[in-house]
Amino acid sequence: MLLQRYRDSQRLNHWLIVLLFLCAGLSGLAFFHPSLFFLSNLFGGGPWTRVLHPYLGLGMVIAFAFLAARMWRDNLWISADSQWMRQSPAMITGAGKEGVQPAAKYNAGQKIVFWVMVVTLTLLLVTGFMFWHAWFPEGNILMRRIAVVLHSASAAILILTIIIHVYAAIWVKGSFRAMTRGTVTDTWAAHHHPLWHKEAKERPRA
Repeated sequence: MLLQRYRDSQRLNHWLIVLLFLCAGLSGLAFFHPSLFFLSNLFGGGPWTRVLHPYLGLGMVIAFAFLAARMWRDNLWISADSQWMRQSPAMITGAGKEGVQPAAKYNAGQKIVFWVMVVTLTLLLVTGFMFWHAWFPEGNILMRRIAVVLHSASAAILILTIIIHVYAAIWVKGSFRAMTRGTVTDTWAAHHHPLWHKEAKERPRA
């Protein structure tokens, strides 16, 4: 038996964010260090990369805002999440899986990823505007330099977070199909998200 985990519009929104993240990330890395400048060839050279990067980043933030508006309630911290965090080392090592606290639609690790994305994308948006020369040519030099440092640090944290997110999706077998087909198996839901599974089973069918 299969359970609906994501609607088509949510999956389309998610994959749009993925596409824009890759484009914004690669175009940003092209300017992060001279050894990575070759990445600008993917966007038509240095000048075009500099023009496109802010728009790609802005598009990613807007796309994420739509997804976050639909998912933030499911990512609020509940008491079970604190217990999940305390017992997560045993789960990772495989030493005490049976003792892990049940998770709702998202477990504590997924919620941390969500809120890290909220914070880092907000910082990237604000700091990005502060040194977007095409639209805001005037500005305090010191503030611009601080914005560049914060922008780079936020981008690095976001990239590391996304790597962990992707690794976890691959590591937990059966997770990937939720974002490709929109469904998960009844066994997967009962094993990894028992609170959400119980809620889904008790929900009246439309």
